[in-house]
Amino acid sequence: MSLDTPALSPFHLAFPVHDLDAARHFYGDILGCPEGRSSDHWIDFDFFGHQIVAHLSETAEAAKPISNAVDGHDVPVPHFGVVLSMPQWQAMADRLTGMGCEFVIEPYIRFKGQPGEQGTLFFRDPSGNAIEMKGFADRSSLFAT
Repeated sequence: MSLDTPALSPFHLAFPVHDLDAARHFYGDILGCPEGRSSDHWIDFDFFGHQIVAHLSETAEAAKPISNAVDGHDVPVPHFGVVLSMPQWQAMADRLTGMGCEFVIEPYIRFKGQPGEQGTLFFRDPSGNAIEMKGFADRSSLFAT
């Protein structure tokens, strides 16, 4: 399926967190993701139309951070995120900056003036999960080479 398909299927991602209250605050209050179902061990969030589930894992060891060099930045691996329109991305970058977010990679524009031009930024949730937000003026260039 390509991005020009009228409706993309939402993805589902389950990931570990060490504190459900911190996850609820971060994903709900900071990122603005509506909360869905929950229990005392997990919380569903609507992550820009996709279902992400924070699962409590008090005993899980934090993964040792690894990264991959991309455009002179150390991109955290693994990470997940969402592709937004450029105005949505800029609004999120401004929101996170205004809230004092500690970025792993500050908001910037990659491939300026080239196919695939995009805004990108990276940050971590309270449990250390890396998140990327991308912004495209033309989403059809997501896979441009």
